[in-house]
Amino acid sequence: MKRLGTVVGAGVLLLLASACANPQESEEPGAGTTGTTATSESATPDRQPARTPPAGGDAVPKPQIDNSQLPKGYPQLVWTQDDGMSIGVVAQEGGCGKASVEIPEQTDKQVVVLMVETQPAQPKACTMDLRYPKITSELDAPLGERTVVLKAEQRKD
Repeated sequence: MKRLGTVVGAGVLLLLASACANPQESEEPGAGTTGTTATSESATPDRQPARTPPAGGDAVPKPQIDNSQLPKGYPQLVWTQDDGMSIGVVAQEGGCGKASVEIPEQTDKQVVVLMVETQPAQPKACTMDLRYPKITSELDAPLGERTVVLKAEQRKD
């Protein structure tokens, strides 16, 4: 009887190990993303979210981006959609934080994009992860050759 328990236990362990070794690859694009992130209409999710614009997005050339006011290590991907009328960025959020984007200034020379991470006012238990949601915002006019000035700040609810 003892031997039967060992054989059954080994069989269950083998079944669990094989189930974990073959994860489902049919996960929907965007699964596990949060809130106001832009979603890609592509059937294949982006493999490097901080390095590639979503399907249909055109990356803004690096010389057109002023990232001098961003913290070190902050994502710096910027793209346009809808013939330049929408601007998208990769923001950063973590734990209980929620990322959003504001466009506080638009002139004929530049567009200021402020990436905001809002934290709860009252402390609570949160995960210790970093997320990089893709967020878009509408512009008053197509971006064209204007410089994109990236800024980031943290706020409390």
